[in-house]
Amino acid sequence: MVQSDFGFTNSSKIDSFSREELIKRYQIISDELARVVKENYELRSLKVTDEQLRMFLEEQLGELKNTLYGSSSERYKKPSIKPQTPAPPKPRIKKPSDRYSNIPVREQLIAMNPPPNCQACGELMRDSGMTEDSEQLTVIPKKYEIQRIKRVKYTCSCHGCIQTAPSPARIIEGSSYSDEMILDVVLSKYCDLIPMQRYVAMAARSGLMDLPPQSLIELTHGFADFVVGAYDLSKQQVMQARVVNADETPHRMLEGSTKSWYLWGFSTPEHCFLECHDTRSGDVASEILLKSKCEVLVSDVFSGYNKAIKLANEFRAKTPEKVLIKNANCNAHARRYFFKPRHRFKEAHFYLDHYHEIYQLNSDSKGKTHSEILEIRSQMKPRFEAMKQRAMEELPRYPQKNKYRKALNYLLENYEGLTLFLKEPDVPIDNNMQEGLLRNPVIGRKTWYGTHSERGARTAAILFSLVESCKLNHINPREYFKKLVTDLLQGRQPFTPNQFKTSLKPTP
Repeated sequence: MVQSDFGFTNSSKIDSFSREELIKRYQIISDELARVVKENYELRSLKVTDEQLRMFLEEQLGELKNTLYGSSSERYKKPSIKPQTPAPPKPRIKKPSDRYSNIPVREQLIAMNPPPNCQACGELMRDSGMTEDSEQLTVIPKKYEIQRIKRVKYTCSCHGCIQTAPSPARIIEGSSYSDEMILDVVLSKYCDLIPMQRYVAMAARSGLMDLPPQSLIELTHGFADFVVGAYDLSKQQVMQARVVNADETPHRMLEGSTKSWYLWGFSTPEHCFLECHDTRSGDVASEILLKSKCEVLVSDVFSGYNKAIKLANEFRAKTPEKVLIKNANCNAHARRYFFKPRHRFKEAHFYLDHYHEIYQLNSDSKGKTHSEILEIRSQMKPRFEAMKQRAMEELPRYPQKNKYRKALNYLLENYEGLTLFLKEPDVPIDNNMQEGLLRNPVIGRKTWYGTHSERGARTAAILFSLVESCKLNHINPREYFKKLVTDLLQGRQPFTPNQFKTSLKPTP
């Protein structure tokens, strides 16, 4: 067998790949090879030394191997000298009813008919009143039914008129799908990320054949229009916040516009809202900032946010009572720049070790008061200063386009934004929360490829916003939407997931 540089043999490993996997790996290698060749020509024009060229090529090869076969996890554990004390064993939960106390228990009595004979004397035995109990977790499969609504008609002996009992309020008037069905369809797609075609196939396996997927998609549009008031409230809450997180991700539009669309997300620890736009321009963020009370924008280092902050501050400068917006950058991005080249450049472990200590301190600050948070964060400052000093000393040693130099540059150029959270307790250390809110829309985009229309993009933004807000508040989206629909049908005002969570708390 011949072992290749990419970690597999010419026969055994390749034979185990499917045709799609081979095509994917070939495309990755082709793209990386083209990029390496291009950068090789650029290096020749710069007249670099052989040692610099060798270092650069080894770095590119290592990055290619890591892209193909490396772990996607960014976990890093700082080596510890002190022996770790083993954690106490968790108490063993023996019965499902102890583990799932909110699940109803259905008892099944198993008896012998007729009763057995005694193995000692041969007499017929009788029921002792005792039982030997065991428990099993079971499931009742989803069942589809036709709900026939019969509205009583009333007549009079004078035969002057006929009156019919009024129809109850519904999410979509005149629809052949019940409110329960609409909720199940919506949350299956936007909470459980099940494409409509798969939902139809699952329904067919349960006995409901030939369910039209396009009709189900129309249900999601109608439901989004029905609950848009709650979405607007969530947006208002974000616009009123002092600290706002922001991020964006590509959104594919399958029909109509050929432009590149983007899903923009803005959030606080309790609320979030998403919007779809056909641009990644900073004008989207600037429009939000101009209308908001934001004083700190937490984001990655994207020029669009810098432009948005600049435009918003130019407008606020004309109004003395307005506070200028500051940009807090994401430390997770800075750490990631050191994490990727850690195998090739052992110097990166210095920064990873410091970030490990910083994040350990950050985890200790959860649930603390603002003064306690600032006290804990004061312990992080020397670690940031040490990284800055080390980066300034190391920067001249590495050529321009070197991956490790890019990490040093990122830390030094954005040092002020990366350390802003040390002085302001309500500013988070990174933008991971907002990036996590875009995770499900990204998975959904890969599952059903995109949206077919601008209406579909608006529906996705509304429903994903409310579902992700439920997750921010650690509440069940199905419980929230059930209560929201009930209240809206009764003419009450819409409410956000955070308001729903507050209503669940017992009054003292």
